[in-house]
Amino acid sequence: MPSPFPGMNPYLENPEFWSEVHHLLISILAETLNPQVLPKYRVAIEKRVYQMNGDDALFVGIPDVTVEKKRTAIKESQSNVAVAILPSTPVSVTVPVPLELREGYLEVREVATKEVVTVIEVLSPSNKRPGKGRETYEKRREVLGSRTHLVEIDLLRGGEPMPVSGSNIQGNYRVLVSRSLSRPRADLYVFNLQDLIPTFPLPLRTEDTEPSIDLHRLLNLIYDRAGLAFAIDYSREPVPPLA
Repeated sequence: MPSPFPGMNPYLENPEFWSEVHHLLISILAETLNPQVLPKYRVAIEKRVYQMNGDDALFVGIPDVTVEKKRTAIKESQSNVAVAILPSTPVSVTVPVPLELREGYLEVREVATKEVVTVIEVLSPSNKRPGKGRETYEKRREVLGSRTHLVEIDLLRGGEPMPVSGSNIQGNYRVLVSRSLSRPRADLYVFNLQDLIPTFPLPLRTEDTEPSIDLHRLLNLIYDRAGLAFAIDYSREPVPPLA
């Protein structure tokens, strides 16, 4: 069953579904790209692991410590001072729970040399909000300072987009293709909810034919194979809500 949207389906951004969509998208990218780049290259699934606490864990529904104290002010007959009386029964609180997160990404490696030629990132909510997730992902700077190409896919309306300069185009979604030999210049594909998702190339060595990534087709395959049409309630507002 196809998605009812012409491009990106905003209901997939809901935290209830996004973790699954992210995982499946990483997998299907590797599955479809490997036959096109083998035997010279291999697309490998990698992961970064980090722990989040307190505010950093809010995006997965684990709140920071909250303590509510009920105060009753009693005015004494000969004083204007209010006396705070603590409740005799305990109040419900939430303690911060350390949470280990694993985020998948892709590395295109040259088989003969094991050198990483291209990194493909699909952004998560943690990458787009202040905290440990964004700090960990800032290894992006290391890639941009190296000879490795970077493809950065942002299919999330929420959070703060990754910084770029030289474009005033505003859009809901973005794909960045940064070639090592062209830096600091890069190609930015910007599209909105009502637009078709653009097809873009996978940068490789200059002498090689570069395969195209049809993100629209891959997302439709995920939507169909995962049975998301039966899990999403389209009578409700998407999360995050539309502008």
